[in-house]
Amino acid sequence: MIIRIVLFLTMLAFGLMMLADLLVILSLPSLPELFTQLGVVILLSAFLLLVLIGLLMITKHIVLALKTYFSVCQRLQRRLWFIQAKQDRLLRLLYFKRVQISYFTKLKRKQLLYINDKQQLQVLSKEIAKDLLRIKLHLPKVIYLQLQQEHRQWLAQQDMEALLILQEKIDGIVK
Repeated sequence: MIIRIVLFLTMLAFGLMMLADLLVILSLPSLPELFTQLGVVILLSAFLLLVLIGLLMITKHIVLALKTYFSVCQRLQRRLWFIQAKQDRLLRLLYFKRVQISYFTKLKRKQLLYINDKQQLQVLSKEIAKDLLRIKLHLPKVIYLQLQQEHRQWLAQQDMEALLILQEKIDGIVK
């Protein structure tokens, strides 16, 4: 509707200016200037009306957008999205915490197993050394030195199974 009014005013202004040109051709002294000024004023008012209506519509859209943005429904929707994003972030964090805890648990378990193996190795070595000293007098020197050399070799290699076999061998000799 507003655009029709603006177009009508524009056509009216152009019509007045053409009438002013016609009056110039007819040699009427003051009427062409009056019609020209009236045409310019109507043309400027048409453009001013168009600009004002445009600004009014933009302002209306901004106000509606602000009303919508600050409405209860939109605030709740944004809050829901925020909570969902936070939940997703926490789930990802939980996954990485689990991975980290699992990694450190495995690392600690390896360390404890290594320390325990070392302690068990030392205990077994001391037992073998005691058993060797105890049976030293009952064995030929060659066998005793061979057993002692095996003991040092397996202890240097930290081979628990070989030391257990050596202990069983020494226990078999004692009996």
